[in-house]
Amino acid sequence: MLFEELNLIEPILKALQTEGYTQPTPIQEQSIPTILESKDLLGCAQTGTGKTAAFAIPMLQLLHQPHANVKGPKPIRALVLTPTRELAIQIEESFKAYGRNLPLRHLVIFGGVGQKAQTDALHRGVDILVATPGRLLDLMGQGFINLKDVEIFVLDEADRMLDMGFIHDVKKVITKLPAKRQTLFFSATMPAEIQKLADTILTSPKKVEVTPVSSTAEKITQSMYFVEKTNKKDLLAHILADKTIQTALVFTRTKHGADRVVKDLTKIGIRAEAIHGNKSQNARQRALTNFKDRTTRILVATDIAARGIDVDELTHVINYELPNIPETYVHRIGRTGRAGLSGTAFSFCDSEEREFLKDIEKLIGLTIPVAEDNPYAMSWQGLMAKQDKPKPKRGGGGGNNGGGGGRQRQEREPNLNGAKRTPKSGSRRWSKPKGSNS
Repeated sequence: MLFEELNLIEPILKALQTEGYTQPTPIQEQSIPTILESKDLLGCAQTGTGKTAAFAIPMLQLLHQPHANVKGPKPIRALVLTPTRELAIQIEESFKAYGRNLPLRHLVIFGGVGQKAQTDALHRGVDILVATPGRLLDLMGQGFINLKDVEIFVLDEADRMLDMGFIHDVKKVITKLPAKRQTLFFSATMPAEIQKLADTILTSPKKVEVTPVSSTAEKITQSMYFVEKTNKKDLLAHILADKTIQTALVFTRTKHGADRVVKDLTKIGIRAEAIHGNKSQNARQRALTNFKDRTTRILVATDIAARGIDVDELTHVINYELPNIPETYVHRIGRTGRAGLSGTAFSFCDSEEREFLKDIEKLIGLTIPVAEDNPYAMSWQGLMAKQDKPKPKRGGGGGNNGGGGGRQRQEREPNLNGAKRTPKSGSRRWSKPKGSNS
């Protein structure tokens, strides 16, 4: 299917042509006609599927006619609520690109920066407002924002809103919206509380589901490195000595961990920057810009800060620390191998992360091949010595991942009592050292 077949108006088709878009992605193909009919939508899709365009394009078409009988500044006719500043900025940029030929005003607001420029723009009038929950509620409380005229409400990344503790703020915003409106609800996963929220605010929605969260892109080559925690920095340096790795997005579970990785890489002369919640908005945006234009080779990120980041032709993702929520692994590696390109995902697993790995492999339905080139491979003895240590708790993520789990698994790795196992293709390679009688 082509965009021309979706009954889009000429100004939008011209903008899409300028952007080089001709064929909609599956979620765009399924969502755009439904939204153009002013129906509610429940979209189950992760980042990288084209979901921003799936709601932005039809919203622009629905709103392109001026609001009738309006005196004074334009009222806010559409609200997009999203969890992170980076994602909010990218969504507003999408509205700017697709609506370049339309007389619609759009604005993005978020915390971490002064509010004057944002309030000045609100005074001039805004058709489409993209916002993060905290700053939105702040400006509503100060009387700068009134949502009584909102015709279309988009809740984006609902599951991440829950993870970040924003769900109560989201509910406060919803109480200020008109009862009669069109609601578009997007979430990569549907935990019970998110499903309950969707049931509450949607009216006879059409459900669109693409790229199930358990699937990993076929074009992504995955490798697992078993390594002691203390050797991870040396292993990362070894991998990045390969100059063919032009850019890599490195994931840690915590903000402190991200800063530590940047410090270690800087010491050995590798240009790296971190992006996480403790960084100022300007610092985060600067780091992202430097990474996109390849001034910075390595970007180290936490999951929350990286949600929604879309970097063209990103070749490598490295999981310096495995995520404690298995679905997050799929989100992380899905940032490479986009738009038909190939990608590579390396993951480091220490003895304390084996339970996380088991959950990940159960979710994606495959055994991640063990990397052959690993000068810091964890020894058989080292693994056995640490096998009976207490398992790490789930859900906390060092205060940076949001609450996400809580289930603790009791089963352990099969007893590796001595005999060498000849692996099949893609299986684990545990070998008993020569001369060992244990």
